[in-house]
Amino acid sequence: MADDPYQVLGVSRAASDEDVRKAYLKLVKELHPDINPSRAAEDRFKKVTSAFDLLGDSDKRRKFDRGELNAAGETLNRGYRAHAEAGQGGGQGGSPGGGAGWNGGFSGFDSDNPFSDIFSGLRGGRPGSGPAPRRGQDVRYTLDVDFLEAANGAKKRVTLPGGATLDLAVPAGANDGQVLRLKGKGHAGQPGADAGDALIELKVRADPLFKRSGNDILCEVPVTLDEAILGAAIEVATLTGRVQLTLPKGTSSGRVLRLKGKGIANPSSGPPGDLLVTIRIVLPDVIDDDLAAFIQSWRQTRAYDPGRK
Repeated sequence: MADDPYQVLGVSRAASDEDVRKAYLKLVKELHPDINPSRAAEDRFKKVTSAFDLLGDSDKRRKFDRGELNAAGETLNRGYRAHAEAGQGGGQGGSPGGGAGWNGGFSGFDSDNPFSDIFSGLRGGRPGSGPAPRRGQDVRYTLDVDFLEAANGAKKRVTLPGGATLDLAVPAGANDGQVLRLKGKGHAGQPGADAGDALIELKVRADPLFKRSGNDILCEVPVTLDEAILGAAIEVATLTGRVQLTLPKGTSSGRVLRLKGKGIANPSSGPPGDLLVTIRIVLPDVIDDDLAAFIQSWRQTRAYDPGRK
């Protein structure tokens, strides 16, 4: 014999439809197999779902209260109904708490409700139909990649704790902390359900030469005193190799020169970033007498103000 649905849901016969719904939602959150996989919880979950299938439908609830349905939702004969009505004061029609409000099932259910993820696990999206096979759990890993691998893209092989391997394509322009999803590479699901995914979080190592700013790349290039004064064609490193950069005559230390399109590829198919080269003038380790004498003579006639504060 089925248990009294009011007792199963833990509500009184005078409970409103809204109180019945709230009690059901609370129990689903506690007992759903995706949350509580124990056998006892599963058995109780089935009873709760069956009880709500009866009391969550205003029409069924009224019939149950009048003795027209039993706790299993089955129609009773007239003799039993008359006895039940007599035991409940002749039956007044309508459910305790009024017939307005919840009309059973999940009609009018708000998909923004915090319980919506729980209900998505019910087969057919309605109570009383039993839990669907559970999807496999996702697994998470961390992968260290070099700065240039993240900038240019790379093929990597991830070795899992059990010894299995996953081949992974790091996209060009990948960011530190970016998570790559390998669909179906997580734990197996129950029969009839999908496997989980593998989620790979990228940790980009710092580079001794390059730094990233959005899609631009920053670097610093040392030049000699004569190159800065007279100008020169110098080689600078980029993400894809060395290129020539024209150093204008009279370049000061700290000046930034831009190499268009030599930065990070834009993942949205827009133009790539730029390489921003900061010039740093480096004096020789030893200042010889000729250089010192020349500078001394030059300073006496051509001294200038560099704008020091």
